[in-house]
Amino acid sequence: MLWIEELLEKKGVKPTAIRLLVLKALSEQQDPVSLSELEASLGTVDKSTLFRSLSLFLEHHVVHAFEDGNGVLKYELCRNPDGCSVNDMHVHFYCTRCHRTYCLPSRIPAIALPEGFEMESVNFMLKGLCPHCHGR
Repeated sequence: MLWIEELLEKKGVKPTAIRLLVLKALSEQQDPVSLSELEASLGTVDKSTLFRSLSLFLEHHVVHAFEDGNGVLKYELCRNPDGCSVNDMHVHFYCTRCHRTYCLPSRIPAIALPEGFEMESVNFMLKGLCPHCHGR
């Protein structure tokens, strides 16, 4: 777990046992996960502690979160060692049948904002059927 501890220290977050456990669980996920999904995978961490850890990680750009297009907030570990930024965001795909959210390799296209506007976050979600559900 050394790299996780180093990441937290670099971000100015104290590496407590729970925080390390949460980040380890996030690092093992193939796709973004909801608070409930993460809670189910950890089993021993209560929802309020988990929520506080995720909120702290968001604040320190250790994870990013986005609404999956169905009203559920999904979390994903920032793979860039310098942390998440708007420029690191990528496209996601939400399967309307199995309700799974996938990361796609495509970057979010740049949008020219009018003068005086400053972007803080972006959510680019495609919806449809994943290959598994499309084949059914």
